[in-house]
Order: sequence, then C-alpha cells, then structure tokens
Amino acid sequence: MQDDEIMTGEMLVETVENQLAEGNPIKVKETLMRLVMTGTPREEAIEMIACALSIEVFDVVKNDGEFNMKRYSENLDALPDMDWEIED
Repeated sequence: MQDDEIMTGEMLVETVENQLAEGNPIKVKETLMRLVMTGTPREEAIEMIACALSIEVFDVVKNDGEFNMKRYSENLDALPDMDWEIED
C-alpha cells in the first residue's frame, strides 16, 4: 500500500459498516452492541471501532505487514478505553 492509499477516517468508518453488514468479523458487531448497551451513541461507537481498525491499517502500511486479527480483536475489547486515548 502506498502512502497516498492510506485510508481516511471516512473510509475506515465505511469499512466498519461493511464489516457489520457482512457479520465478519463477528467481534465488530459484538463490540458495537456492547458499546451501545453501555450508553455510547452508535455513531460514536462506530468511530471508536474505526480507531481500533486504524491501528491495524497503519501497522500494515508502516511495516508492510499483514493485518493482525488477534490485535484488532484485543483493541476492540479495550474499547471504550484504549491506551492511545490517554497519551498527551
């Protein structure tokens, strides 16, 4: 993936919506349900999930690696609190 091909925030949200529509990975739908059930508005929850996705996309681009589903799942589990949110 070239630098000019890095996904925008809008593209990440669209990808999350596609994951939800396809039910793959199921962890995305479970995370959305968990966040909404605990009071997070749907749109905000989708954006949080997109942030977790962005970590993987960035790593793939930066390291020319492969998508790490295990780490993505762990980041979804950490929502709404993720380490990077508290950094200054």
